[in-house]
Order: sequence, then C-alpha cells, then structure tokens
Amino acid sequence: MRYFDLHCDTMTECAVKDIPLRKNHLHVNLESVNTWEHYVQCYAVWLPDDLRGEDAWQRFLQISERFLDETEKNQDCFTQLRAPGDLKKLEQQGRHGGILTVESGAALGGKLEHIRDFQRLGVRMCTLTWNGATELGRGVFSPGTSGLTDFGRQAVKEMEKAGILIDLSHASPELFWDVAELSEQPFVASHSNAKEVCGHPRNLTKEQFEAIRKSGGLVGLNFYKAFLNDQPEKASMEDVLRHAEYFLSLGGEDTLAMGGDWDGADLPEDMPGLNAIPRLYELFLRHYPESLVEKIFYENAARVFQEQKLL
Repeated sequence: MRYFDLHCDTMTECAVKDIPLRKNHLHVNLESVNTWEHYVQCYAVWLPDDLRGEDAWQRFLQISERFLDETEKNQDCFTQLRAPGDLKKLEQQGRHGGILTVESGAALGGKLEHIRDFQRLGVRMCTLTWNGATELGRGVFSPGTSGLTDFGRQAVKEMEKAGILIDLSHASPELFWDVAELSEQPFVASHSNAKEVCGHPRNLTKEQFEAIRKSGGLVGLNFYKAFLNDQPEKASMEDVLRHAEYFLSLGGEDTLAMGGDWDGADLPEDMPGLNAIPRLYELFLRHYPESLVEKIFYENAARVFQEQKLL
C-alpha cells in the first residue's frame, strides 16, 4: 500500500529520549512498514510552549541533527525528501521517505534569517504556533484576540518564498484568517479534524476547511482521541471515517489527507500505531472507490508537495 502522513512527533521522541527510528516501541518505526509499497512521513520538530528565543532555536538544531543521523544510519530504507524530483526517485526505489517539518514557529528564535537555515536543512512545512503564543502570533489556547504579529507576517512571506508550506494546525482563529488573507500559496492544516463532528477547539470549522480547499492546500486527519470524538474514551477508527465523510461532503476529495499525530497523541485502542493503517485503508474501501481512497491516503499530499516544487 501507499501512505503519506503529514504529521508525527516521532523524531522528537527519538532525539529527546535517544530511541532509534528503525526498531522501537513508538507508533512509528521503519520495520513496521518494510512491506509497504511507498511510505512518506512528515517528521516534526516539536517545541513546547516554554521554549523561546535561542533555547527554541537550539532545540530545533538538536532534533534536526537527529533526523539527519537517522537518515545516515538507515540509508538502505530511509531517505530525506527535500528537493524537486525526490519523491519520484523514492517511488522508483521503494524506500521510506522522510520530510523534515517544524511544529511551532518559535523554532526561529525570533530571527527571520533562520528561515534560510530551515530551507538549507530541508524543512518543507512549518506550523506557525503550538498551543501558546509565539513571536509569529497566537496559538489556539493562548488568551486574547490577536492573530499574526508583524514578525509573523514577515515570516509567512519569507517562508513561502523559501518553499515552506504554512501549517495552521494549532492556530487561533484570528491567526488562521490573517494567514488566509495574506498567503499567496496553498496552506495546510497538517493534523486537524472537523469541529462539526467533534467540537474540540483544535478542530476546523466548515469555513476554515473551505478556505484551505480554495487555497489548494491540505487537511490531514488527526487520530488523537480527543479530536475524534466528544467522548474520547469511545474514539475508534470509525471516527476517522466520520470526519472524512464530513470533509468530503464539503468538496474535499482533493484536499483530504492523513496527519496521524503519531507519538504526539493518545490514540484509539484499535489504532495502536502504523500497523493500523492497512485496516483503516480497508475500512475506507468499504465506503469509497479505490481511486478516492488512494487520493486520501497518498496522492493528494504527494500532488501538493510536487505542484509546489517542494519534492
């Protein structure tokens, strides 16, 4: 099978806890996908909200270095995707592809020049905030009514020039709409579900999803129990389908993707890790034609990254 996932915190776990990527007890490991046709995973450098300035920048460097180390150690099956043509080469070679991303623009340390460092190291997507406020703007759980800061507006423009997708998962509503107005490129919500289905503040409204769709961007379905079901203890794989059904009813057949939030979330019992994906694929096949399921599980994300000349 083919699977393209827009978000995991696995590389952060590997770096902070010194856990190997190839074989581990995490949601994501290379051995669990060695029979898959193609697997592309976005590996986020996650920053907690108590890190800012130089400390945040050093955290980014620590985790991005671990990403490069894992690439070197696992060359037989794992390669970094960072330039136009890389995805096509991966598909020809049958390897697992990793994309370096950032979860919280605090990683810039408040310096626009670090955007060029992101670009040099192969960062291809950046979530502007985590739950709190950063130098770029206000996250979803930060008090207030502000959106992008002046620095954030500059950062969005520079990241788009540098070929870095703007990710609005975790954004406050005001920040979301500031970016929607400012952006000249497709933008994404890498790991967010539908607020109409589950009312968690991290989920997207109908209007937000439609804005992403109109931009030509992506929305990755999140597997976190609290984002799947208003009664998280009852969350299951079926809830992923419910959120997909709603987004598809809004015309999302070219927008919808996967963003599991692996190793950063409490998952349903029937989704303990990547080994659940083939069963999730089969569940979708019972409701939708294979051509649409292929779009959701792989092709939509692959298309956007290629159209934007990122991969």
